[in-house]
Amino acid sequence: MSTVYDFEALQINGKSVALSQFKGKAMLIVNTASACGFTPQFAGLEELHKTYGKKGLVVLGFPCNQFGAQDSGSNGEIAEFCQLNYGVSFPMMAKIDINGAKAHPLYQWLATEAPGLLGSKSIKWNFTKFLVGKDGSVLKRYAPTDTPASLASDIEAALA
Repeated sequence: MSTVYDFEALQINGKSVALSQFKGKAMLIVNTASACGFTPQFAGLEELHKTYGKKGLVVLGFPCNQFGAQDSGSNGEIAEFCQLNYGVSFPMMAKIDINGAKAHPLYQWLATEAPGLLGSKSIKWNFTKFLVGKDGSVLKRYAPTDTPASLASDIEAALA
């Protein structure tokens, strides 16, 4: 059986990171976009990072341009946008596909481990969130409409 720790991803600066470096931590993995109605959730994600980061939560943002072309900028432009507009200090990763033939292997795995409504494996929109436990297994999938603040009790349980 796979865990999140079996995957690697590129950081927004292009450097590879093994997710195994986060072993023993809970993770909130989110596909993000800079020009979406849910973009203000960056502020809530940053708040979760500040509140729970020292307790063992890692928030990872994965920009994706597959929904309404709402993140068409370069990785550098996305990083600058997130920092200037929302003070994002949690790790942002390089832009990826999360659905289809070119979907990042991490997202293929996440969608299989925690299917959406009616068992759907595809991600429906920006700011779909996956909570991963300290053991590297997926605990829950959240809809884009689920605000970061609404995840607090589940995050606290994952960190306990």
